[in-house]
Amino acid sequence: MRIGLIFIRELRDWVEFFVRNIPGRIGFRIRTFYYGLRLSKPIKKIRFESGLRIESPRNIELGNGSYFGFNCKLYASELSSIKIGFNASFNSNVMVNARGKGRIFIGNNVLIGPNVVLRSNNHSFESIDRPVIEQGMSEGEIIIHDDVWIGSNAVVLSNCEIGKGAIIAAGAVVTSNVDSYSIVGGVPAKLLKNRLKPKN
Repeated sequence: MRIGLIFIRELRDWVEFFVRNIPGRIGFRIRTFYYGLRLSKPIKKIRFESGLRIESPRNIELGNGSYFGFNCKLYASELSSIKIGFNASFNSNVMVNARGKGRIFIGNNVLIGPNVVLRSNNHSFESIDRPVIEQGMSEGEIIIHDDVWIGSNAVVLSNCEIGKGAIIAAGAVVTSNVDSYSIVGGVPAKLLKNRLKPKN
């Protein structure tokens, strides 16, 4: 029985390696068909570039009309979830990581630049008597509202909420909530400007 399960997992890994690396339009169509069967809800008009990796697809929901660039990674688990709205755009090498017991929600019309990392959980490190690697993970979530733009190489850490229309500058590290229509940047990210014009 155990050998059979190992064989099935190995076979699935080989199939997914093949599916995620097929180039061109045929690759787009095959990936859309394959992940359309495996994700939590049916998908339409989604474009997956090659190199895509998805873990626990039954706990991932994708809105229609979205784009995922080369080598994007969507990591959920049996105890976590990822939900992405419609018309979202993920540039190359974006990692959306909700492993463990995390939750990541991304709204509609969200634009995410290359090499961005969204991580809903973090390593626990309270004890100095044990290596960090042995202390497990803390639970958390990330909420990103509609019409947010996250610049390249930015990092959004656990328990952060990014308000509607906010902009995260390239290279920023978001460690706390971001107000709607604000522009933040730096490490850690701080307010740079407000997009809303003051009323006269």
